[in-house]
Amino acid sequence: MGNEVFFEDRHFATIHNFNEMEEGLSFLTNDDSFIQVGTWNYEKNKILDAHYHNYFERNSYRTQEVVIVLKGKIKCNLFTEEGLEVHSEVINEGQMIIQYEGVHEYEILENTKVIEVKNGPYFGPDKDRTRINVRKN
Repeated sequence: MGNEVFFEDRHFATIHNFNEMEEGLSFLTNDDSFIQVGTWNYEKNKILDAHYHNYFERNSYRTQEVVIVLKGKIKCNLFTEEGLEVHSEVINEGQMIIQYEGVHEYEILENTKVIEVKNGPYFGPDKDRTRINVRKN
């Protein structure tokens, strides 16, 4: 498993290194998470069974986010929704952070390329997110 971030018994995030992937298919998130993240680590010529995903209603009450650093370096600062600092972590090339709840802020520390993945549907910035001032001066 990765480096898990908890605050007051709440699971805020997990940081994973791609060079520590288990062999085969391995899911990094719990089945009840709104976002599902798994890794594949297979040898050449492996064939995965053909399949499709069934249609059925799912309820998602929170957006969860995955940030994968392809190149460069970022710092992810995590806070409670009230603005209390929870954790800060530098996410390097070849790492990702899965964010389950709370407030997140990113600092770009180097020229960086990132893939961001989150559950949908997306309802636009006004409905989907709330900005808060965590840098109270």
